[in-house]
Amino acid sequence: MAKTRIDYKAKASRRRNLYSYTVGIVGLLLITFSYYFYQVFFTANVETKGRPTYVVVRRGQSAKSVLDSIDASGVIVDKLSLHFVARLMKYDQLVRPGRYELKDGYTNRQLINDLRTGRNRLPVLLTFQNIRLREDLARKLATTIDARPGQFDSLLNSPSYTKSLGFDTTSILTMFIPNTYELPWNASANNLMQRMKKEYERFWTPERDAKREKLNLTRAQVSTLASIVEAEQQQHADERPRVAGVYLNRLKRGMKLQADPTVVYANNDFTIKRVLNVHLAKDSPYNTYMYGGLPPGPINLPSIASIDAVLNPENHDYLYFCAKEDFSGYHAFARNEQEHLVNARRYQAALSRAGIMK
Repeated sequence: MAKTRIDYKAKASRRRNLYSYTVGIVGLLLITFSYYFYQVFFTANVETKGRPTYVVVRRGQSAKSVLDSIDASGVIVDKLSLHFVARLMKYDQLVRPGRYELKDGYTNRQLINDLRTGRNRLPVLLTFQNIRLREDLARKLATTIDARPGQFDSLLNSPSYTKSLGFDTTSILTMFIPNTYELPWNASANNLMQRMKKEYERFWTPERDAKREKLNLTRAQVSTLASIVEAEQQQHADERPRVAGVYLNRLKRGMKLQADPTVVYANNDFTIKRVLNVHLAKDSPYNTYMYGGLPPGPINLPSIASIDAVLNPENHDYLYFCAKEDFSGYHAFARNEQEHLVNARRYQAALSRAGIMK
């Protein structure tokens, strides 16, 4: 009987010890998980080191793609915890397009909450680079705001709409003055077009208009010529006024512009490095070897520097130029065809030595 009581007491003691141990383990796990959850939700996980950092979320972009972009920014301390919180907060169910700042000291919860709600969404920045064709422009505009390329294609190709802005479907490209513009993400295609029209009118000051009138050029013609100047001299802006002077001299004398970049544009092959006779044979109003005067529209969206180079051309009597044979990006200028042919032969020989055949 005594032995039974002793066994009972021993078993009871073991149960109490096991219970205490289990409670202790559970308590420790709860503390550990509570601490971890606190850490992943409420501890700063964005560290920018004073560098302004942004992420742009496109319409239709997946949550994973957004998080991968944020990871790639290099400002997230613990990437795994960010993805964990995104899953718990069901970010994949509500991805709001927009431009967001990855703020220094932000917690995962704050960041995902901004991305889910669109709160603290910033204006988007519109800039123009390497735009040659109307479809390039439509695509660029659509990826800047929450719109579809087709919406811009429709507006840019509409004679009645472009006329309402003071342009036609070709000259409308000259309305876009390359700069950096702030726009609300939810701006409509029409809102953006109207904004560009206002910026265009702001750009064309009375001083600039007076200079173009002195050159006997319209605003669209200035931009068209500036696009050629920019294509000819992309590296060294200081030479653009001299290049502009050459083309203006040729226009005054009724000479064809014979601008290689217009031939490249006419052939719609922007990989051409050496313009050959086969390219010159392309029948297009943009082929300035074949047709006199300016082409019907710009061959790119020229920078403000190039537009101002046309409005403030260098005064000289050069009629020709070609790239220097040292490939410095500068040009050799000539007053007559004989001088030009000498310069051109030097450059063509350099191209051949470099193995550039087309």
